[in-house]
Amino acid sequence: MINKEDIAADYQIIQEEICRGLEQLDGLGAFEEEIWEREGGGGGRTRIIQNGNVIEKGGVNFSAVYGQLPETVKKSLKVDSDDFFATGVSIVIHPNHPLVPIIHMNIRYFEMNEDVRWFGGGIDLTPHYIFEEDARFFHSHLKAVCDQYSPSFYPDFKKWADNYFFIKHRNETRGIGGIFYDRLSPATSGVEWYEIFEFSKAVGRSFVPMYSELVNRHRNTDFTDNEKQWQYQRRSRYAEFNLVYDAGTRFGLETNGRIESILMSLPPQANWVYNYQPQPGSEEEKTLTLLKKGIDWV
Repeated sequence: MINKEDIAADYQIIQEEICRGLEQLDGLGAFEEEIWEREGGGGGRTRIIQNGNVIEKGGVNFSAVYGQLPETVKKSLKVDSDDFFATGVSIVIHPNHPLVPIIHMNIRYFEMNEDVRWFGGGIDLTPHYIFEEDARFFHSHLKAVCDQYSPSFYPDFKKWADNYFFIKHRNETRGIGGIFYDRLSPATSGVEWYEIFEFSKAVGRSFVPMYSELVNRHRNTDFTDNEKQWQYQRRSRYAEFNLVYDAGTRFGLETNGRIESILMSLPPQANWVYNYQPQPGSEEEKTLTLLKKGIDWV
């Protein structure tokens, strides 16, 4: 039987592995660590990397928090208990190169009691410019991870990601999606607890090899000032989603989480250009046409 202490311990190991992998990938940047405690119970390790060869700003955060759930969170989660425990690893990487994509990953576990507990998480890609061969690689890799545990995981979680990472007020997806899942338990998945935990860890360990491949495909390509300006505009969409729709951001704020850790997902710089219209036939226009739900990349 898995328990919350084992889950938190393995998530800390995955944080360590990912930080080492990203430092090796970047070649210059190094993580700075801050240990923090949450008023009310628990804490975490915030790790930030900045101004590297390719990573302009990134965070790989671990937390394990517990205490009393605020009423607003109880209502949103549709639970009655007061005591909770939550642990997870959350990652956002903003590259300095406009042809290298933003990436986000989260693996997490939530527990109130023996009957109310679940895993959640996902991984998604937000390219500033969408390269279809990159999208096929990314989704094929995720499907391979999912298929080890259930044939329904990839199609179900891919659709969930399409719907979740959608900027309603822009009528566009945040990027090319990936997988997203929540409240994953034997009752909701038909998969036993141990296998769900193994799946959660497999998602976490897929991060470094997938992102390393995508970074190395583009990091040495020259780019123009126009492409850099477009990167800043796409970052603004990322910021809009995280501040308006992201459930993890809301949960952190409503449970008195550490604000610097919660908002580490925001890019170091983003631009909002009034009524920008891309040139017909441009790569910018092509990217906008691919920011839609339901694209089959595999």
